Amino acid sequence: MVSINFINFTLNLITGMVDLRGIKIAVDFDGTIVEHEYPAIGKEKLFAFQTLKKMIERGVSLILWTFRTGKELNEAVEFCRKNGVEFYAVNKNYPEEVFDKSTSRKINADIFIDDKNVGGFPGWGEVWQMIDMYELRELEVQKRFSAPTNLLKRLMGK
Repeated sequence: MVSINFINFTLNLITGMVDLRGIKIAVDFDGTIVEHEYPAIGKEKLFAFQTLKKMIERGVSLILWTFRTGKELNEAVEFCRKNGVEFYAVNKNYPEEVFDKSTSRKINADIFIDDKNVGGFPGWGEVWQMIDMYELRELEVQKRFSAPTNLLKRLMGK
């Protein structure tokens, strides 16, 4: 089955509108957006909110994906809101999702940003470079395939 993201990506390549719209990124809270002080809210990580806001501007659907529940979850969501970040969904795949025993707890996202990654959390500057490089690589692919001579050379083997 072909994913909607693949179709959108392909259409964006063809039309020359490569961007991050339609990409879902799941972001952890403690240790990623803020220093790990659970159940308290730690100090904001350097560039966290600037990077998250830039992702939203570029069309990313951000999902807050955290261990927090109840009061602690509400505090984290409000903390982010006060810092200018509204999430597409919180601990859900989409806002209307209702969790029950038939629903997987795993979030359906294209990218996960978490301090528990293999190798640890690289920092928000590095995260932004990785996300931004994704777009730059896709633009390079578009250039290669849009140039008629390059395509003909590939087809003819010359």
